Amino acid sequence: MKHPDPLVIGIAGGSGSGKTTVANAILGRVGYDRIAFLQHDSYYKDLSGLPPVQRAEVNFDHPDSLETELLIEHIASLRDGKPVDVPVYDFATDRRTSQTFIIQPRSVILVEGILIFTEAKLRKMFNVKIFVDTDADLRFIRRLERDIHERGRSTESVIAQYQATVRPMHLEFVEPSKRYADVIIPEGGFNTAALDMVVARIEALLK
Repeated sequence: MKHPDPLVIGIAGGSGSGKTTVANAILGRVGYDRIAFLQHDSYYKDLSGLPPVQRAEVNFDHPDSLETELLIEHIASLRDGKPVDVPVYDFATDRRTSQTFIIQPRSVILVEGILIFTEAKLRKMFNVKIFVDTDADLRFIRRLERDIHERGRSTESVIAQYQATVRPMHLEFVEPSKRYADVIIPEGGFNTAALDMVVARIEALLK
């Protein structure tokens, strides 16, 4: 007897919008044992072959900085009931490590990332597309705090990157991709009413 195809959900939105908070809320309420969770951030291209000066010039907010084709392959494998080895990226050194972690196939495949709706081939894989919409000032503050505390960046480098690439790429790629969303959640994980509706919809689709 063939198992039903997994439900594939995409969560997009600007950097610091609250995508991960929404994803964690879904994981907690639908059940970690029912969801295979993939983050686009794990699929940044390995830059270990580039000298530090060139690595510093890479635009990490452009779609070309990510190995999206590998993410597409992994979603396809999970849909076919096969586990995948997800790469581990070190943001402090801008390198992909030699480590991977295994994600097992589940009833739901949840994918999170700022650029997951910009690539048509990837976008078509999602049964449900959620866009987390948060004001730019809040997104910047959250990104600043995250990059300093979790990714070992200085305040100056975060501000410089935001002005040089994060904001321009958001306007060029992320914001326009909102039109592909089935659901738009203002204020991210703090919007409990929207989360209630999303979780209820997921539960209904799984029945």
